[in-house]
Amino acid sequence: MLELLLSGIGTVMAPVPLLAIVAGILLGVMVGAMPGLSPSMGVALLVPFTYGMSPMIALILLVAIYIGASYGGSITAITINAPGTPSAVVTAMDGYRMTCQGRAARALGISVVVSAVAGVLGTLVLIFLSVPLAAIAVGFHPAEYFAMALFGLATIASLAGANWMKAFLAAVLGLLINTIGTDPISGADRFTFNVTRLSDGFALIPALIGLFALSEVFSSIEERKFKATSPAALGGGWPRLVDYWRLKMVTLRSAIIGTIIGVFPGAGATIASFISYDLARRLSREPERYGQGSEEGVAAAEGANSGSVGGAMVPLLTLGIPGSATTAVLIGAMMIHKLTPGPQLFLSSPELIYGIFAAMLVGNLALLVIGLAGGRLWVQVTLVPKKVLFTMVSMMAVIGAYAVRNSMFDVLCCLGFGILGWVLRRYDYPLAPVILGMVLGSIAETNFRRAIMMDGGSVFFSRPLAAIMLVLAVLSFLLPVLSRLRGARVA
Repeated sequence: MLELLLSGIGTVMAPVPLLAIVAGILLGVMVGAMPGLSPSMGVALLVPFTYGMSPMIALILLVAIYIGASYGGSITAITINAPGTPSAVVTAMDGYRMTCQGRAARALGISVVVSAVAGVLGTLVLIFLSVPLAAIAVGFHPAEYFAMALFGLATIASLAGANWMKAFLAAVLGLLINTIGTDPISGADRFTFNVTRLSDGFALIPALIGLFALSEVFSSIEERKFKATSPAALGGGWPRLVDYWRLKMVTLRSAIIGTIIGVFPGAGATIASFISYDLARRLSREPERYGQGSEEGVAAAEGANSGSVGGAMVPLLTLGIPGSATTAVLIGAMMIHKLTPGPQLFLSSPELIYGIFAAMLVGNLALLVIGLAGGRLWVQVTLVPKKVLFTMVSMMAVIGAYAVRNSMFDVLCCLGFGILGWVLRRYDYPLAPVILGMVLGSIAETNFRRAIMMDGGSVFFSRPLAAIMLVLAVLSFLLPVLSRLRGARVA
């Protein structure tokens, strides 16, 4: 294995593969930073440009785009509270608050370094533990997937602080929104009111852009926040080495969580980020700082997000099963280049597999260099006059919402979610639980019904792993709520 890995590193250190890695990281960062373009969309858009390339160079370029896009969503999440990807919602919870406090540079610095380190750790897990992890993932029953989704939903109790009831209602709203459209099992229309365009439900990306980007614009206009940030207000500078060292345990833990959750097909970076953030808050000595501009919160979210990239590649390369939407696109790209992902590929083309492994290691190092070099430019976004910035954000929101399905209906939905987010902000309802409910709702519902159809209702208690996760989910929700109720009574 070590010889193959060294051979792969030697292959990617040639000029053409290095150029493909750097170009892929740059393109990925731009894709991730633009609201409306997810990593899967970015990779899909670039697949046609790889037709004339060799399979090795094509896959190196596409994997580099995946790595860059997974990080890029944090840039706009931190600077303008417009998460470029669903998983960046968690980053925005503390990252944008840090920007409002004049610490945008520190947030961006932590984000890129933790992303690169977690990406390397996730890749090492992929290299050395991919086969046993893939075997575990394949053995997962729908009951376990339902329990995992429920555990993700239970994190709202600790994320919300004193506003747990409002967070709970916001999550329920997200779950209700998710029921609109075609029933995933029976195929019947639900709550569409004979509107054909609602048959597919509300697309996640327009909802994400509206809830966060447009609602921020509407709220700022209402409060007449038109004054540009002064350069002096961005004090604090970039994090020092001692700051990164202080975050070492959070980074390591979040990378492991992201990698493990990323292995399970369909789980994804969003669940990983929420669970990692929730665990980091529970284990922190200062949990009250989370959601108020915590550096640990940014590290926990970004570490899990980037770690999930390596995890999602595990079932793809070892079993030919996509671990995420982006790896599903990568399967298509591999087939275009006459490659069949799965265990046979390790035997027929080991140099290709280990070339991808090496490219992921080098790609994360390239991300670190590019992120640190470009970070001083990205922080300048916060200095743009607010009237100009609001116009730019609104234009990006319209373009991003339209780009999802080339539909003006999605643009109108984006505007509607923007108004909804503005109303929720006015009454102090958190927005992240709405997205959490929309993301996890379909996973929970589909796998709950599949589990019952396969083995009946008792399956959730007869399978030990599912039962344990369900108990943990209930405790995760109830314990913070009960402790706050007890504290309120004492007060």
